[in-house]
Amino acid sequence: MNRLTFPAVAAIVILGGLVAYSAAYTVSETEQVIITQFGKPVGDPITDAGLHFKLPLIQEVTRVEKRILEWDGRPNEMPTKDKTYIVVDTFGRWRINDAKQFFLRLRDERSAQSRLDDILGSETRNAIAKHELIELVRTTKDRQPVRDETIADAPGNIGILYPINKGRAKIEEEIFQQAASKVTDLGIELLDVRFKRINYNESVRDRIYSRMISERQQIAERFRSEGAGEAAKIIGRKEKDLLEIESQAYKQVQEIQGAADAEATEIYAQAYNQSADSIAFYAFIKTMETYQEMLDPNTTLILSTDSDIFKFLKRIDVQE
Repeated sequence: MNRLTFPAVAAIVILGGLVAYSAAYTVSETEQVIITQFGKPVGDPITDAGLHFKLPLIQEVTRVEKRILEWDGRPNEMPTKDKTYIVVDTFGRWRINDAKQFFLRLRDERSAQSRLDDILGSETRNAIAKHELIELVRTTKDRQPVRDETIADAPGNIGILYPINKGRAKIEEEIFQQAASKVTDLGIELLDVRFKRINYNESVRDRIYSRMISERQQIAERFRSEGAGEAAKIIGRKEKDLLEIESQAYKQVQEIQGAADAEATEIYAQAYNQSADSIAFYAFIKTMETYQEMLDPNTTLILSTDSDIFKFLKRIDVQE
C-alpha cells in the first residue's frame, strides 16, 4: 500500500507544481498585461509590476508595451498649395494608453504601425496641400533676413524673405491635433508629430537649382559690372594723372631748355660782341652751320647775288 501511495503523491505534487507554474506570471516595469480566455480579454489590463496569477490552462497572458514607441513614416511625394511637388519625411511618438482597447482593435504593434501610417500619412498630405512651400520650411513668422549691403539694391527679390502666416511648427501642430483625435478609439495616445525632412521632387529640383544659379550669376554679373566701372574710373584717373605729370614734365623741360638757350645765347653774345672781328667771325660760323644744314650733294639753291647767305659762296673759287 505504501509503495502505491508514494508514486501517486509524487504525481499529484508534480501536477500541482505544473498547475501553479502555469497559473503564475510576472509583469515588468516596461509592460502591461491583458489576460485572455479563449481569445477574448478578461478583466482590466494589469499595469502593476510584480507576480500575478491567472487560471491555468484556459487563460493566456498577452504582453503590451508600456513605454513610448516610435513611428517613422515613409518619405512620400505630395503637392503643396502652390503646386510644388515635394518629398516629405515625417516621424512621431506614441504609446498605448488603453491596452484592452488596443488589443481589441489592433492586436499588436505591427497593426498599430500600419494604421498610424494611414492616419498620419493622410493628415500630413492634407496639411501640405493646404499650405504653400514657404510655410513648410519657415518657422519664425516675422524673421528679418541678414542681407548683404552689397546687394541691398539688387533687382528682383534677391535676399528678401516672403511673409508667412503659420510656419512649420504650426503646421506640425495642426497635423498632430487632427491625427490625435482619430487614434484615441484605438487605445493609442499620440504624443508628437514632426517633419524629419522636406526636399524637392527630382523633377523640380533641377529647375530650383537652375534658378538659384541664375540668381547667383545675376549677382556676380552685377559685381563684375560694378568692378569694371570702378576699373574704368581708376584707369581714367591714371591716364589723367599721367598726362598731367607728362605735361608738367614737358613744361619744366621746355623751361630748362629755354633758360639754357637764353644763357647760351647770352654767353655767345658776350663772347662775340667784344670786337668787330669777333662779330664777323660769329656771323661766319653761324652761316657755315647754316650751310651744313642746307647743303648736301643733291641740293640745288637759287639765290640772289645780294643775299646774305650767298656772300660767302661767291668768294669761293670753283675748281673744275
